Amino acid sequence: MVQTLVFGIFMAWAGLWAHDSSLTAVPAPNCAGVLNQGGLVVCDGPAGSQWEMGAERQTAGADGRVLFGLARNAASPTSLRMLTPTGLTTEFQLEIATRTDPFRVIEELDCDKVDARTPEQRDHAGRSWLIKQAAFDIFNIGPGVRQGFILPAEGPPSSPFGPERKYIGVSAVTGEPCEKVSVHRGYDIAAPVGTPIHAPAAGTIILADPDLYYEGGTIFLDHGGGLVSVFMHMSKLDTRVGAEVRQGMKLGEVGNTGRTTGPHLHWAVKWRNPDREDRSGDFYIDPALLLGLPAITTGESETQDTEVSATDP
Repeated sequence: MVQTLVFGIFMAWAGLWAHDSSLTAVPAPNCAGVLNQGGLVVCDGPAGSQWEMGAERQTAGADGRVLFGLARNAASPTSLRMLTPTGLTTEFQLEIATRTDPFRVIEELDCDKVDARTPEQRDHAGRSWLIKQAAFDIFNIGPGVRQGFILPAEGPPSSPFGPERKYIGVSAVTGEPCEKVSVHRGYDIAAPVGTPIHAPAAGTIILADPDLYYEGGTIFLDHGGGLVSVFMHMSKLDTRVGAEVRQGMKLGEVGNTGRTTGPHLHWAVKWRNPDREDRSGDFYIDPALLLGLPAITTGESETQDTEVSATDP
């Protein structure tokens, strides 16, 4: 069951969990999110507050907001702690709902769609990996999850986030057999080539490449707060690196590029801790869970544009 945490639910807890009730009342943080493995917690508190969730630590900026991703195997309960600039502390225990992802076996697959086999394929895959890692090192200040998320393309879901897959097949190039187990870390939408892809939330483009080895045509959209949407297998890219896009703006079109078995959009969302330089601790969360996040009213005019290309001024 998906557990949606509504903003303000922590208000009553703040006094219960303050370390010293004789101190001045702790400014109660407002937190929202989806308390499931693969979900997201969004908190607002005093600017400059220090936050801890498990081993992850962040300092809130001028807007007081921090985002914490919940890993696919996140422990429950998980502790969330806030230390204000004046030294007051509030701590909570979050009960995280567990996932029950299936195990799938996919046979008679072309192994070249699973691993780079030839020297040319390995070279292409290596260059693609460097391009992706360089993009994941880029952080922008953005609206994060203020507007909530919408589906980036129309079409039925063809594969959810989370299943563990065992691939068995033979390389069409070398004739060598292969067997590999991996976790599906995105949300697949079955759609014909040419189906429009729109920004699920506002942000800044940090990668736009038409020919990555595994991913094919790919866009990275940085939503702010360390959250990045990844769109793979695209046939057309209608944006460029550095473009600022609004929710609903067209980014490109669905394709069948990279290592795929048919046309579809693979939408993945990666959470990165902006306060940690080491990117090895970053992980993917479940895009479908983000669709249940409430929009956050900021008093600013938020407009959607489904017609204007992200390359337009």
